[in-house]
Amino acid sequence: MPPRRSYDQYCSAARALDLVGDRWTLLIVRELLAGPRRYTDLHADLPGVSTDVLASRLKDMERDGLATRRRLPPPGAATVYELTPRGGALLPVLQAFGAWGEAELGERRPTDAVRAHWFALPLLRALAGLGVRGLVEVHLEEGDFHVRAGGEPGDSAPADAAPADSKPVYAAPVYGDGPAPTPADARLILTTPVSEAVARGTLPLLEAVRAGQVTVEGEGPVAKALREG
Repeated sequence: MPPRRSYDQYCSAARALDLVGDRWTLLIVRELLAGPRRYTDLHADLPGVSTDVLASRLKDMERDGLATRRRLPPPGAATVYELTPRGGALLPVLQAFGAWGEAELGERRPTDAVRAHWFALPLLRALAGLGVRGLVEVHLEEGDFHVRAGGEPGDSAPADAAPADSKPVYAAPVYGDGPAPTPADARLILTTPVSEAVARGTLPLLEAVRAGQVTVEGEGPVAKALREG
């Protein structure tokens, strides 16, 4: 592989941008925060990226220790990419970018692509602001996804990630497509316009719940906290 381009500046921000400053890299991180993803899945959920650029960025991320590639055992038997703990540590970076960029969203443009799970990070920010911790399932018109509120990548890496006496080689996901894999602590049902308003920061989540714009299902502490504020 060609040598990595560098700003050649003795500055931690410049060094970080050496690794993640290229176009698409942080959006690949966003997708991999959901856990193992096949190349075809990544390409489908990154509309606009070329196959060459995606392959190049993934190779760079492997070289720089941000992502790893492995072969799933049968019956999956597919090659997947996933974040290392170093890559998973970019979650707060993405969240800071997302919070800063809320003011740039405005109304969705006709040319804007959308995926249900793109709402996961702003929802996690909203839940963090409420001190909510738990598994939350979300139903949107575009589809279902789930988030692990209050957790960090690597908090509970899968058992086969690494030997018991070593550090995990990849980060546990903070969200995922589809229904929650285990019974959720709460289930949220909301429309696309409401989810967009929450993502823009113009509609606080609790305010939307109180106004009946978000339905909260469940009887545990997380669901009650969301309903009662």
